[in-house]
Amino acid sequence: MNGENYGVCRLALVQVKAGPDDRAGQVTQLLFGDHYEVLEYSANGLWLYIKIFNDGQEGWIAIGQHHAITREYFSQINQANFKITMDLTAGILYKKNPITILLGSIVPISNSELFKMEEQFAFNGEAKSLGQKREFEFLKSIANKYLHAPYQGGGKSPFGIDASGLTQMVFKICGYPIPRDARQQAHCGTLVEGHENAKPGDLAFFHDGNGDMGHVGIILEEAKVIHASGSVRIDHLHEGGIVSPDGTKTGHWLSAIRRVLAS
Repeated sequence: MNGENYGVCRLALVQVKAGPDDRAGQVTQLLFGDHYEVLEYSANGLWLYIKIFNDGQEGWIAIGQHHAITREYFSQINQANFKITMDLTAGILYKKNPITILLGSIVPISNSELFKMEEQFAFNGEAKSLGQKREFEFLKSIANKYLHAPYQGGGKSPFGIDASGLTQMVFKICGYPIPRDARQQAHCGTLVEGHENAKPGDLAFFHDGNGDMGHVGIILEEAKVIHASGSVRIDHLHEGGIVSPDGTKTGHWLSAIRRVLAS
C-alpha cells in the first residue's frame, strides 16, 4: 500500500475507470479538489483503486494522476466548508502554476481555516460555500450552464457528462450532495405522489420501457425537463415520460419523482 492511502485531485479532470487498464470504461470522474481514499494498488503498481469521499463511488485511477495527502489532511478536508466554483471554467494559481479548472471544482478556501495550508492557492472566480443550500432559481441557472454539453458515460463536466452526473453536479453546487448513480439518487429526498404534484427542481426518474430505471433529469417550469441524452437538452415532460419539442418520443418513460430541494 506504500503508506499513501489518501489523495486529492490536483488536475482539472481525471478519469476513474472500471478496471486498471487504459482500455477500461469510465465510471466517473474526479474534478479539481475531489478527495478520496486509496483502497488498493494494481499488481503492476500503475493503478490505484479509490473510493471518492463525497459520494462513495469506487474505481481505478492512473498512479501518475494521484496526489497523495496525509490522513490528517484528509480528515480536515472532510470537515471544511470549502468553496465550489460556479464558472464554466476558471483559472487558479496552484503553487505558482496556472491551472484551468471546471464548473463544480472545489477550491480549499473557507471563511475559517481549520488547518495551516500546506499548498499555495490563488483564486478569484465566482464560487459559493459548498454547504450553502440554494433555491430553485439558482439550481436552474447552474443546470443551464451545462446545456448542450455532449453526453459522455461517466462524465461530470461541461465538456462531457451523463444523466446522473448532470443531476449530481447541479445539486452538489446547489448545496445538496446526492449519490453518483441514478438508481441511488432514486432513494434521495421524498417521493412525490402523482405527476401533477411535481414542482420545479424535483428529480424525475425514467425507465426504458422494460422497467429498467437508469435515467434521470431535473424538472423545470412549464412541464419541461433538463437531462443528458445525446447532449444536455430541455424537453417536454408528460405523465408518460419525455417528449422532444418536435413531438418525438425519446424512449424515456416516467418512473418516479423525488423532491430533494427544501420547500
